[in-house]
Amino acid sequence: MTVSEAAIAGRRGSMPRSSLMRRIEENPFSWLLPVAILLGVFYLYPIFDVLRLAFTNASLRGGEEHYTVDSFVALIANPALPDILWTTFVFTAGSVIGQQFFGLGIAVLVMRGERRRLYGMTALRTIVLIAWVIPGIANGLIWQMLFSEAPFGAINSVLRMMSIQPVAWLSDPGIAMISAIVSNVWRGTAFSMIVFYAALKGIDPTLYEAASVDGANGWQRFRFITLPQMRAAILVNSILITIATLNTFDAIISLTGGGPGRATEVLSLYTFNTVFRNLDLAGGSVLSVLMLVISLVLAVGYASFLPRREANE
Repeated sequence: MTVSEAAIAGRRGSMPRSSLMRRIEENPFSWLLPVAILLGVFYLYPIFDVLRLAFTNASLRGGEEHYTVDSFVALIANPALPDILWTTFVFTAGSVIGQQFFGLGIAVLVMRGERRRLYGMTALRTIVLIAWVIPGIANGLIWQMLFSEAPFGAINSVLRMMSIQPVAWLSDPGIAMISAIVSNVWRGTAFSMIVFYAALKGIDPTLYEAASVDGANGWQRFRFITLPQMRAAILVNSILITIATLNTFDAIISLTGGGPGRATEVLSLYTFNTVFRNLDLAGGSVLSVLMLVISLVLAVGYASFLPRREANE
């Protein structure tokens, strides 16, 4: 085969690929349709079905279904709802603030360690990530053993060795919420660390060099360079971990079971109990709709603070 024949054959072989790319560019929706259908089946359909069930008297006991607003009326008239919403707010706010604070602190520590080529930074990231991959139920059981008020409880045993009175970590209503927040922060910090670590990697090092030349100290560089440059990452991370925390019930159900009393019964756990213990599918659907509305409102609120691109960019 001559050089010209090889070139012609090469052009012929490349024609189908260029034609395929042209078809995708001209009509992308036909290629995205299978993905849209898949997402609709697994994401949109359950949402619409929950909305439908919320306007029924559906129960896991079975029986004839009919449409009604009794579940909404019962939710509004429920005297326990304000306390559950307040408990959810405290748990979510404490978890989000704690995960942001420790996640950012660990990310900054790892970045500075890598820049100075300190040994053990990879091991530190790995140790933090271990907590993230632990299932929620296992996380609750681990912290239940640590917070146990029995003689073998790990934390109280250390306190006794230091001649300090043991603490009622799980039986005192005020302290039980702190214990639940600590366990959730321990597990969720890894995700925030990953987000902030990636954001720190994207900051131009010349900004820090210029600030150092101008005489800025470490705190000033962090305040006027690091935090402004990470504003978008902090807000996006806030949206993600807020929604994740609102849906957290597995760690709490294994740690405190929602007790003592209802001191740690958050909205997600209350929804779980409504459906699987009271067998009230319609009531659980109404609570799920309430959680969805809260998540959307918070997400829109966070997103409103995201930096906007200029129109001429």
